[in-house]
Amino acid sequence: MSKKKLAFALMDPPFENARTTTAMRLLEAAVRKGHDVSVFAYEGSVYLPFARQAQHANSVRGHSVEEENHPLTKDWLAALLAAAEGRGQKLEWANCGLCVDERGAQEAIAGVRRGSPADLVKFAEECDNTLVIATR
Repeated sequence: MSKKKLAFALMDPPFENARTTTAMRLLEAAVRKGHDVSVFAYEGSVYLPFARQAQHANSVRGHSVEEENHPLTKDWLAALLAAAEGRGQKLEWANCGLCVDERGAQEAIAGVRRGSPADLVKFAEECDNTLVIATR
């Protein structure tokens, strides 16, 4: 399979539904297969790389923070950014600046930049294929 440039547009916040997990798995598969990836995050998805996400205990199950080991999207994304860099691939993540400001999500992990809707257009024009994972 030849190397492709893929663009993704995401809308959903972390921890709310399976679309977010599916999107992260698709990104992981694309990186693992050697493709360059561009992501435009808007609406609630600007919280996917939010640096202040924190694991929590689960009192219903009686689990401590360590036992619960709740996965965080910021950690998943950080691992994907590191994997792409280690393989000499491009994984570009742009958070919609308007959406960031509306939500107070300015604190993103390293490797995430502030963007605008123009980035989505640019990504779609430059890439071989674009997948939009929107809310209902």
